[in-house]
This record gives sequence, structure tokens and C-alpha cells, in this order.
Amino acid sequence: MTVHFIGAGPGAADLLTVRAVNLLRESPVCLYAGTYLDPQVLAHCAPDTELIDTQRLDLDQITDHLVRAHQAGHDVARLCSGDPSLYSALTEQTRRLDAHGVPWDITPGVPAYAAAAAALGTELTVPEVVQSVVLTRTQARSTAMPAGEALANFAATGATLALHLAITRIRVIAEELVTEYGADCPVAVVYRASQPEQLVLRGTLTDIADQVEAAGLRQAAVILVGRALAPSIDCAQSHLYDPVRVRGLSQ
Repeated sequence: MTVHFIGAGPGAADLLTVRAVNLLRESPVCLYAGTYLDPQVLAHCAPDTELIDTQRLDLDQITDHLVRAHQAGHDVARLCSGDPSLYSALTEQTRRLDAHGVPWDITPGVPAYAAAAAALGTELTVPEVVQSVVLTRTQARSTAMPAGEALANFAATGATLALHLAITRIRVIAEELVTEYGADCPVAVVYRASQPEQLVLRGTLTDIADQVEAAGLRQAAVILVGRALAPSIDCAQSHLYDPVRVRGLSQ
């Protein structure tokens, strides 16, 4: 049998892929992180599916559930918030499964930063303004960041920053980014993007921390920083769609 790591998307039950929905319907066991998931996502599971909330389990306990399900001959849907390629503990889990000889595969999902940008109605890359997006996080009481991945290093590029798992450090982050981005740089915070509780805060590096603290946000929020977020922005025309571009040739 197979453990299916499935991107649950940002939380909305209708933002899963068709493949993800089919796997949920067909898997007799489903492990999910109840902290971030809209309960309606689980409505895609069959009525008799064994549902296991992992929010209070460590990786070894989660692995035990996966291995037992495999030994019982059951496929398992292992739901991951957003997309499994980002902050999903996929590497740790798959290594454990490999050690037990349990097969697994991956179904991608809508990442939280993309859902946040959609909620804002914003493109994160704007011609001749910014053409790169940095997906990162910060460290407080969490896994250490690798050497060289200081936030200031990413800020020096001027890229749009998408910060995950960092909302409790919003004031420190804003103060750190002012040097490179300027105090008036647009910032947006999207809490539970795509879910019924979604909340969008817009501001600048000067005032966004006050807004976040007033709203009492402590988790499940994406921070976006950069000039591409400006409500009105002048930009060059993309070369791909420029009328002077010679079409029909490899570019």
C-alpha cells in the first residue's frame, strides 16, 4: 500500500486538486493537521475513513500510524498544509518510511503564498520592478536557519518576500527590513487565506506590526513584503506580450 502526501492547499475545501480529492475518497486512513485545516476538507473523505489529527503528535508517533496502516493493507492520505514542498516535514517523514520499506508518493497543492497573493489581487513579479520571489521564514523558538540565510541577505536583493511561520515576529521583521526596503514599502498580511476566517491587513513596514498585534494574529498567516504590492504601480510592459516582439521565433 502507499502513503500519499497530499497538498491540502491553503485550507479551502474547493482548492484541492482533482487528484487530491480522488485520493482522499479512496484512502481508508487520513492523517491531517487540524491546526490549519478547514474541516470541510475532510468532507472529501469516505464516511468510514479513519481520521487522525496530528497536531499533538511527534514525527515518530505519526510514523507509527503510517506504518500500522501500511501493515494492515491500507492506503493512507497524509494531508500537508499548502504544498508538501514547503515546511511540511516531508523529508523527515519519507526517510522514516523508507527505513520501514513503506512506499509513498506526492500530490502537490496550492501553496499558501499563492493563495495570499490571490486574496490581495496581486502579482508578485512586476516587469522591471521585481522579478524574484523569496520564500523563507525566520527563527525564534523554532528550527535554526542555515548559515547565510539571514533575512537581511534576502532583503538586499529587493525581491518580493513571502514569509511563512513568522507572524509572531512581525515587529522585529519590519524593523530589520526597513534599511533595504524603506519605511514606506508595502506589506500585506493574509491570515487563513481562502478560508472563511480570512483576514487581510495592508500597510507599510512602519505600521504593519501595529495592525497585526491589534488583530491578535499568532499563527496561520503569510507576510508579503515588496514594491509589487503597491495598490497602484507603474511598470514596463512584459517582453512576452510586447507588440514589437517578433513572434514565431524562439526567444
